[in-house]
Amino acid sequence: MILRAISSVGIGLWLVLAPACAGDAPARSAAEIMDILMWNREPVGGPFELVDHTGHIRTERDFRGKLMLVYFGFTYCPDVCPTDLQAIGLAMDRLGSDADKVQPLFITVDPERDTPQHLADYVPLFHPRLIGLTGSLDAIHKAADAYKIYSAKVPLGKDSYTVDHTAFIYLMDRDGGYLGFFPPGTSADRMIEIIRPHLAR
Repeated sequence: MILRAISSVGIGLWLVLAPACAGDAPARSAAEIMDILMWNREPVGGPFELVDHTGHIRTERDFRGKLMLVYFGFTYCPDVCPTDLQAIGLAMDRLGSDADKVQPLFITVDPERDTPQHLADYVPLFHPRLIGLTGSLDAIHKAADAYKIYSAKVPLGKDSYTVDHTAFIYLMDRDGGYLGFFPPGTSADRMIEIIRPHLAR
């Protein structure tokens, strides 16, 4: 079952270009990405091997048996990323004991700056169960491609850059299958409304 659009927010807000990083490959258009996510035109999600904020290798297999909330962003993102991560953290708090059945993941699109040590200072600000993941550029690109993420490094000046990226929160089932996405700006209450029925299955 696909949740398709998990909000009544307009398509223009579903694909947000927020300051972030990574990816020199030609990007798909907003329409192509929306078509994939809304109508399951291609598989969404898949294997990854990344390093968590404690320095341990983690793969998607580590989270089998739990629902996953997967968010791609970067720590230098000034607004969209922290806002959505705060909503994820609040949803986890409001789930109470059911939060143990959900694993939130923050995968950086800026691995050059988002080292495990840097993520270790960042992710606890949002929730103690949030896991930050980084890795080589190639490993991040593979994960981003699997989740149909757009990201592009944008120079700001000498030795400075930001990153444009899509800002979806993916809901994955206990086997890593794609259930749907939350658009940027989705409230914690809306996330819980969608998550709870899947916890009962």
